[in-house]
Amino acid sequence: MAPITLAALPAHLGFALGLAALSAAVVWLVIRARIMDVPNARSAHARPTPKGGGLGVVVATMTGLIVQYQVATIARIDDTYFVAVLIGAGAIAAVSFADDVRDFSFRWKLAAQVFAALVPMPFGLTLDTVSLPLVGPIALGPLAWPVTLIWIVFLTNAMNFIDGLDGMCAGIATVAALFLAAIAIVNGGAFVYVASLALAAGCAGFLPFNVPRARIFLGDVGSQFIGYLFAVLGIAAARFDTAPLSMFLVPLLLAAPIFDVAFTLVRRALNGERLADAHRGHLYQVLARSGLPPLRVSALHWAMTAAAGVAGFRFLTLSPTSKLGVVLGALALLSLYAAWVAARARRAGITAWSGGAPARR
Repeated sequence: MAPITLAALPAHLGFALGLAALSAAVVWLVIRARIMDVPNARSAHARPTPKGGGLGVVVATMTGLIVQYQVATIARIDDTYFVAVLIGAGAIAAVSFADDVRDFSFRWKLAAQVFAALVPMPFGLTLDTVSLPLVGPIALGPLAWPVTLIWIVFLTNAMNFIDGLDGMCAGIATVAALFLAAIAIVNGGAFVYVASLALAAGCAGFLPFNVPRARIFLGDVGSQFIGYLFAVLGIAAARFDTAPLSMFLVPLLLAAPIFDVAFTLVRRALNGERLADAHRGHLYQVLARSGLPPLRVSALHWAMTAAAGVAGFRFLTLSPTSKLGVVLGALALLSLYAAWVAARARRAGITAWSGGAPARR
């Protein structure tokens, strides 16, 4: 199959700009609908602010995916899997927007996420094999469905949990999606390239409304959709694209939020805290509470994502030993980041990470 040529890039970028404008237009309309986020004890904002701005991300990205499905001849996967992506993404968008409007309990949110994660799996969109550095391909067999379910639900929640400061989630997603698109096109992954470009455009159209001070929040409809789509794109990149990429690309690009969520879950579990209870103990939240301006915290995470993206360009060409070194190096750097946050928290007198006064947006 012929690769996408450089001559096609201006048209693709023009289409992406159109999607970004569509996203911005939808966000503008949602602001006027006034679905309000009223601050509570764990909020990072001081006054009621519209939420649900992620609907712009959803509309723009889904428009891009539908156009890709209808007209693309190269940037596509088998129709069965393509339809699975569209149905699954539509399902998570619908249930998470309902959550923004109705504010479901955590139990109902999790049930809705599991449902949305299960939707594309009967179509064949599952992780059947995982290739580990120094080990090689491991067939998951009967574990394919559980592993796929855990991966999708975890990343859906990871991006949802990271959406607590202006520009945090949407900014990380924009940078990660742009790098994923660039890595994919350089390595012949045409489907992931176009789909990631559509996601980046949707997030970019939302960002001006969320930084430097939010006029609207992303909401669950945006953050959960972003996490879900990244999870599905990771599977598609590894199994179904025109040129197979690595399943580790998405975890590498989103290493900062994934590490933050995993670190926080383990810390809270070891402290005997109820994991379903609301809290303000994520590393990025503690960093903001320690006195670093919230927008700088977000910018730091954008930079960490960009650094992971640069590493991602070389990752696919490395030997298994070198790939393991990249993974361990990333974990070491993120562990140093966690130690730095802990040191700042101690200097600021923050002893209970899950509580304390919020850092205002």
